[in-house]
Amino acid sequence: MAKRPSWQIGPTRRDVLATLLGVPVALAAGCSRKPPPLPEGRIVGASAGIGHRLRDGLRPQPAEGAWQERAVVIVGGGIAGLSAAWRLLLAGFDDFVLLELEPRPGGTSGSGASDVSAYPWGAHYLPVPMRENRALVRLLREMNVIEGEDKDGEPVVGEQYLIRDQKERIFHRDAWHPCEEPYLHAGESGEDIAQRKRFDAEVDSWVNFRDGKGRRAFAIPIARGSDDATVTALDRLSMADWMRRKGLTSPRLRWMVDYACRDDYGATAEDVSAWAGLFYFAARKRKAHGDSQPFMAWPEGNGRIVRHFAERLRSSGKELLRLGLAVSEVGPVERAGKPGVEVIACDHEGRQVIGYRAERVIFAAPQFVAPYAIRSLPRERIALASSFDYSVWMVANLELKDRPAGPFLAWDNILYESPSLGYVVATHQTGTDYGPTVLTYYYPLTAGSARAARTTLLGTGWEEWAEVALADLGRAHDDIHSLVERLDVMRWGHAMPRPKPGTVWGSERPKAAQPYRNVSFAHSDLSGVGIMEEAFYQGVRAAEEVLAAHGVKSATIL
Repeated sequence: MAKRPSWQIGPTRRDVLATLLGVPVALAAGCSRKPPPLPEGRIVGASAGIGHRLRDGLRPQPAEGAWQERAVVIVGGGIAGLSAAWRLLLAGFDDFVLLELEPRPGGTSGSGASDVSAYPWGAHYLPVPMRENRALVRLLREMNVIEGEDKDGEPVVGEQYLIRDQKERIFHRDAWHPCEEPYLHAGESGEDIAQRKRFDAEVDSWVNFRDGKGRRAFAIPIARGSDDATVTALDRLSMADWMRRKGLTSPRLRWMVDYACRDDYGATAEDVSAWAGLFYFAARKRKAHGDSQPFMAWPEGNGRIVRHFAERLRSSGKELLRLGLAVSEVGPVERAGKPGVEVIACDHEGRQVIGYRAERVIFAAPQFVAPYAIRSLPRERIALASSFDYSVWMVANLELKDRPAGPFLAWDNILYESPSLGYVVATHQTGTDYGPTVLTYYYPLTAGSARAARTTLLGTGWEEWAEVALADLGRAHDDIHSLVERLDVMRWGHAMPRPKPGTVWGSERPKAAQPYRNVSFAHSDLSGVGIMEEAFYQGVRAAEEVLAAHGVKSATIL
């Protein structure tokens, strides 16, 4: 019997591609032959290793001389933690330290860079906020992104920050089709058109909705929206069920809605509540019958916002940001009759151990981490944390020595028949349409439970994920193998909260946002949806909660 080639040891290439992309793609990729050699690359962050060791009971202890005093410790350097730190600095308060597990801040808004371009590792755009989102407007003014106001008082963003044309396109049946949103017009029937109009009318009715207090049904941040029973009832059924009840059965329409849910939530319309599904379409529209708010983007995606936050912290002249430190323990204590918190952190090897004695903590990590990190967390808080579910993603960045043959690349390039979301082009915003570039490929694992998806994600190595990305992109770009010089992979096991039916307006979310002793909480999961605006809101909210507890006079910016 012939020896099996080394590249086929373990699950075969056919098996991997068939499982993650479908049998037709596996067959089309020529699985009977040895595939082309893979480019250079590796799996980068996130640091699951030390996190799993802490989950399994690692509890390093600092030496007596390794303790420091801080008024506030912020745990977690994603957007929520960085926003909390930014808000404290706005109030002139700098007696704090922010601890981040990774060697770079930002979490899923983080970014990387090559000789060709900076590129995102997750969140890659931000809709222009409406004027009611005061805190975010203030941040964007500080970043010199907002240049003024229009006649209605709405913020005006510099043209260079808005996504330039061509914004989006869809690949379907061996051809690229232009689009203004993820909807395939080519080949649509009269019934498809009629149902799309009905769907848009449903969305517009929610855009027009105002409750007894004058609040919109869907607003960003969510805290500014309505909690009227008519609105919150949408959270009790799935988006797919809502569409079935409305008789919206058009495959193209269903695909668009499903794509939207996978894009913002990493889950299908079957697994996302109708409230969350309609929020996607209605919250970013100022007026019925109008367009959604335009998108801002940078080559590094929302990493540009992360960089601004980090620069603000470093410009203070104090060591406010500590990277590469995993928080192993957050312990509420009593010292000299006063409540406080002890925080213990260590490096990834568990050798360098530092302790912080603080008055308060802002816990800006996901809720699922809380039971492992916060000492003596009550049983009811542990139950709250276990009620949160998180979506699972693989993101790959591909460095190309030249553009694929064919029409100019859009910023967002969607593969209609794929379980992936396609890819964005990092160099699009720079105006360079020729030569080397970086493609950021997004693959949410939506099949089955989130636990099963995490097992698949972490059990699939770099070679397999590289094969998936190249095979998927290969059906639209048959020269992709010859152009890719490097392909790196990021595996996000808990990328964002999954807004399943009953979770956004259930009782758990507001309860989890309440402080526990001297620990305040800040993360997008406390809003129920994992968009940048909600992580930012939760960070600012928690910081203002801590400022008030310290007696620092500072008017709210929310």
